Amino acid sequence: MKIERIECFTPRVGHRNQLLVKVTTSDGIHGWGESGLTGREHAVIGAIRHYEQFLIGCDVRRAGALWQEMYRSQYFEGGRVLTAAIGALDIAFHDIRAKALGVPVYDLLGGKHRERVPAFATAPANPGPEMIEQAIILKDAGWNSIRFVPWGQHSFDLFEPRESIARTAPWMIKAREEVGAEVVLGIDYHHRLSVAEAASFCQKMPSGTLDYIEEPIRDETPEAYEALRKMTDVPFAIGEEFSSKWQFLPYIERDIHQFNRLDICNVGGFTEAMKVAGWSEAHYVDLMPHNPLGPVCTAATVHLAAAVPNFAWLECRASPVEQLGFDSRELFPSQAELNGSSYDVPQFPGLGIEVNEDALNKLDFQYFEPPHLRRGDGSFTNW
Repeated sequence: MKIERIECFTPRVGHRNQLLVKVTTSDGIHGWGESGLTGREHAVIGAIRHYEQFLIGCDVRRAGALWQEMYRSQYFEGGRVLTAAIGALDIAFHDIRAKALGVPVYDLLGGKHRERVPAFATAPANPGPEMIEQAIILKDAGWNSIRFVPWGQHSFDLFEPRESIARTAPWMIKAREEVGAEVVLGIDYHHRLSVAEAASFCQKMPSGTLDYIEEPIRDETPEAYEALRKMTDVPFAIGEEFSSKWQFLPYIERDIHQFNRLDICNVGGFTEAMKVAGWSEAHYVDLMPHNPLGPVCTAATVHLAAAVPNFAWLECRASPVEQLGFDSRELFPSQAELNGSSYDVPQFPGLGIEVNEDALNKLDFQYFEPPHLRRGDGSFTNW
């Protein structure tokens, strides 16, 4: 089962590009992977082309050794571009190995723990009456885990943290009152706050209003999260930006966070994700995977979720109140199936993904640049 060909596709699907990687072996078996570095796809393709130079002719069954070779084959190892490339390839390697054996990928990971994978939905409206309406629609449709976005989330030019806090906090309280205690509620601040601002936001709400706050501050400094941990009792859901087990290390070992927003397409695929999952289990940290991409990422994450005991919810961007168009049926005639508010654990060999390459080749890459946000004084701030 030697690697014969590696192909990259960058179709625009919905409002984003998807970087899909197809690996074909000498046996004629092919596997699909996806990279998660949205907006910097060409950088990842460049890394894949470097890896391709020594991967062609390698035995795909040695996925763990190939992971180590890709990670350690340069002096400047690691980083999000390289691990996003490794992740796409590693996912494809697992897809091939499972297909060759005639089993789902989760069987390679120890077998499944669950028959379905619970998901959470996002209420995308700005804090206000429409957000409450969306939360009630989701609750009535059977969703018991709902994520909100703060005021200013959709801005393309200006974001003022204190204004956002003032306009968001009262509506979080209102949301809890309207949906009741049985629904899990969280908010994604997209690492736009400082420690003081995040603490101020959490302290403006009665204890128990939120079940988690996602990415309130940037992740580069674990000590900053430790300082914030002392100022609030709201659980933290972080890690979608982490590109390796080494980045997770201080957060897991110091018991800083409660939910791992691991992104299988950025962290290095199944090989690395399973190590992080096992480590998290030892510290009673549940996985809550990041999943803003396409059906290949969703399928890979469903298999990961099926194979680990410490799992909370999988991010889903297709719900009664949000349809981003990433899961095109024309492009992906076979994909992970959402059944109500959870994904069915597939029984098919490999990832269970089929890709319509004729339709795929008709879609062009379109450059996408995230908003470059400024504050009112003209300075740049985080997107």
